[in-house]
Amino acid sequence: MSFTRSGTLAVDRRPLWHAVPMAEEQAGTQTARDETLREIDMVRIGERRYKATNGRGGVLPIGSGEDPDFTPVELLLAALAGCGAIDLDFLTGKRAPFASFAAHASGHKVRDEGGNHLTGLTVTFDVSFPEGEGGDAARESLARSVQKIQDRLCTVGRTVTLGDPVQYRTGDLSGGLLEPSDDSVAARPAPASGAEPAQP
Repeated sequence: MSFTRSGTLAVDRRPLWHAVPMAEEQAGTQTARDETLREIDMVRIGERRYKATNGRGGVLPIGSGEDPDFTPVELLLAALAGCGAIDLDFLTGKRAPFASFAAHASGHKVRDEGGNHLTGLTVTFDVSFPEGEGGDAARESLARSVQKIQDRLCTVGRTVTLGDPVQYRTGDLSGGLLEPSDDSVAARPAPASGAEPAQP
C-alpha cells in the first residue's frame, strides 16, 4: 500500500501468493540476458515439500508422494505431455481448433546399474476436430504433426531423448529467492491412514 504524489491511495492488486518476477527484481542490474536461458527458483515449505517459482511469478508445489502435490517424476510426465500438447495445438490449430483433447503420459521407474530412471516413456494424445474443411485438414495433418513433435519440436522430449547430462552442485543462492518460511501455497493435507508414501 502506498500513496501517489497527489495524495490518492495506490493499492497493489497482485495476489498475496504471487511472487515478484525475477525480471522486476533484477531490473537495472543486468544489461543483457541469455535468450536461451530457462530457470526456476525453489524454496522448502515443509517436510519433503517444496515450492518452485518461475520468472513470471507462477508458483508450483512439489512433494514426495505423501500428499496430492505432484512428485518430480509426475512433473516430468506432465512436462512431456504438456510440451507436446502445446506444440500440437500450435500445429493443428493453424487449420482448426480441437473439438476435444485428452493426453496420457506414462513410464516405468526402474533401478539398475545406471541408477534410478524411467523407461518406456509414452505420451498418447486423444484429440478430435470439428467437421468441415478446417477440421479435415487438421485430421490429415495429425500424424505428421505428432511425428514432428517427437523428432524435432518438443524441447522436453528431445532433452530426454538426447540425454544431456544434468549437473548437481552446491552454491550460495542468497538474495532474490522467496523466504524459506513462505508457505503461501495450499497447506499439505493429512495423509490417509495406513497409506505408504510413493517414491518421487
